[in-house]
Amino acid sequence: MSVENLRNIAIIAHVDHGKTTLVDQLFRQSGTFRDNQRVEERAMDSNDLEKERGITILAKPTSIVWNGNRINIIDTPGHADFGAEVERILSMVDGVILLVDSAEGAMPQTKFVTGKALALGLRPIVVVNKIDRPDGRPQEVLDEVFDLFVSLDAKDDQLDFPVLYASGRNGYASTDQEAREGSLEPLFEKIIEHVPAPGLDASGPFSFLATLLDRDNFMGRVLTGRVQSGTVNLNDPIHALDSEGKVIEVGRATKLMSFRGLERVPVESAQAGDIIAMAGLEKATVANTIADPSVREPIAAQPIDPPTLAMRFAVNDSPLAGREGDKVTSRMIRDRLQREAETNVAIRVTESADRDSFEVAGRGELQLGVVIETMRREGFELGISRPRVIFGEENGKRTEPFETVVIDVDDEHSGTVVEKMQRRKAELTDMRPSGAGKTRITFSAPSRGLIGYHGEFLSDTRGTGIMNRLFEKYGPHKGAIEGRANGVLISNSTGDAVGYALNALEERGILFVKPQDKVYEGMVIGENAKPDDLEVNPLKSKQLTNFRSTGKDDAIRLTPPTIMSLEQAIAYIDDDEMVEVTPQSIRLRKAILCPHERKKAKRKEAA
Repeated sequence: MSVENLRNIAIIAHVDHGKTTLVDQLFRQSGTFRDNQRVEERAMDSNDLEKERGITILAKPTSIVWNGNRINIIDTPGHADFGAEVERILSMVDGVILLVDSAEGAMPQTKFVTGKALALGLRPIVVVNKIDRPDGRPQEVLDEVFDLFVSLDAKDDQLDFPVLYASGRNGYASTDQEAREGSLEPLFEKIIEHVPAPGLDASGPFSFLATLLDRDNFMGRVLTGRVQSGTVNLNDPIHALDSEGKVIEVGRATKLMSFRGLERVPVESAQAGDIIAMAGLEKATVANTIADPSVREPIAAQPIDPPTLAMRFAVNDSPLAGREGDKVTSRMIRDRLQREAETNVAIRVTESADRDSFEVAGRGELQLGVVIETMRREGFELGISRPRVIFGEENGKRTEPFETVVIDVDDEHSGTVVEKMQRRKAELTDMRPSGAGKTRITFSAPSRGLIGYHGEFLSDTRGTGIMNRLFEKYGPHKGAIEGRANGVLISNSTGDAVGYALNALEERGILFVKPQDKVYEGMVIGENAKPDDLEVNPLKSKQLTNFRSTGKDDAIRLTPPTIMSLEQAIAYIDDDEMVEVTPQSIRLRKAILCPHERKKAKRKEAA
C-alpha cells in the first residue's frame, strides 16, 4: 500500500466521553471484525484494570482498512496522570479526532491533550459524541470547543475545523445534528479527506523514533513508533542514538511487526510513515532514535513533564508479612519497580539509604495507584506511605505544584465545595451555571491540598459531583494546610478481632474491621470520633461467670465496617501511617508499630 493511502490519527477525549467505544464501531464497520466474531465491548481496553475502571491507561495503536486506505488509529489515555504517554504519541500522527460529550463539553483533560496537539500543528476533526443524550447541548459545546482552541493559540487553519455529530455506541456520524441513524461512513470520509498522508522521505536512510516500550517474554524489549524516513528490512543493521546523538547500542532489526486490527503481525519491511513495533535491541528506550548506522543526527523528541508526586514503597514488615503474597523481598520489589520505570518513562524510582524502601515519583495518585494495584495482583506485598508532593525552588524561594480543578456539582452543594476547597488553600478562578441545576466551579489549587479530598468531596455532594484535575504550574508555596480532622483507633494487641470487643468500640468511632479479622499491635482498626489517636483492645472477650440475667446475653449486632479501596486508603492515611498492601488485603497501620517507639518519635519531632 503506498504512502498516499496511509493515514495516521490519534483519538483524544476526556475520560468517559466514549472514544474506546467509537473505535469498536470503526472496527466493525470497516470489516476488521467478522459479523459473527465475538468481540468484547471496548476491545481496545485490554488489561484487567482498564476493564474494571472503564478508563484507558495504556496508549495502543491499531489499524483498519477502508476503501483501499489504511488508517492507523491510536487510542490515547484521557487522564492527565498518563499525560507523558499522550505527548509522545502525538509525534507519530498527522491528525487528531477530538471527541467531546454533547452534554459535558470540553473538559480539563481535553484541554491538556488538545493543547499538545495544536502546538505540534495538527489539524483536528471535532466529533460531538453521544448526540442522542436527552441533556445534550451540541451548539453550546461547539462554542466551548472553539473558545478552547482560541485560548490555546490555535492557528487559523486549525480553527477552521470540520464537525461531525455522532453516537459511538449506536455507530453513526453525520454533519446534521438532528440525525439519529446511519453509519460511520461520513467519519471515514472526513479522515481520508482532512488528514494528510505522512509527508516523509521514503528514499533517505532509515530512522525511527521510539515512542512506546513494552516487554515480551519471547522477544525482549519491543519498541513502537513511526518510521520517519527510509525503509527497514528484517535483520537490517541498526543502532540507537540518545538525544545528544551518542550511540547507545548497535544491533539488528530481528523482528518487525505492523498493526492489523488488534493484532501485531510480523512483516518483512516497513517504510516511512508506517507505525511499527521492533525487537532486537537491549538498551534502547523511549525517546531514542533507532536508525541506519549511517545516521548520526537524532530525531527531536518531546520532553516529558517532571513528576509532581512521590510515595515510598517499602518491604512489608508487619507481623502478617509473607502470609498472602509470594514476592516480599526488597530485591524483588527493586527489580519490579525498575522494570516499571523502564517501560513507563513518567515514573522515577530512587532507592533509600537503608535499601529496604524505594521512592517512586509520578504524575499523580491515579498513576501510582495503578502501579501498586498491578503489583499486588502479581503477588507482591508492600508498605505504602502517604503521597507527598515534590517541591521545587525558584529564586531561592520554595515552590510547589498547582493543579487546575474543574468541579461540576448540583447548585445546592456548591457552597460546601467552595468552603472545603478554600480551606485547602485553593483559589476560585471561575464559577458559572452549566444548566440543569448544576454549577461549574474552577479552582487553582496546590496539589498538596487535594491529597485525600476526593472521598470527602463525594460524601459532600452525595456522590453526584464530578471533579477533574490537571497539572497547571509550579507556584509559590502556600504554607501549612490542615490535615485529617479525626484521630484513629489503634489495636494494642495481636490476634483475631472479637465481636464482643468491637461492639464496645463502636461508640468510639467508625470501625474498619469485622469479627475474626486478623489484627496486630499498631494496626489502625477504625476512625476515632475525636481528634486524638486512641489505643484500644479489639481482642477483649466476655468474662465467663455462672450468673445469668435477662438482657445480658443478647446477640451482638455490629454495624458493617467501612472497607476502603486502595486509592481511598492511600488518601486517608496521615504522615505517620502506612498502607499494608497484599494480594488479598489492604490494611492501615502506624509506620512505627510499637507504642513506646511511637511516643519517642513524637517527642523527638516536637523538640
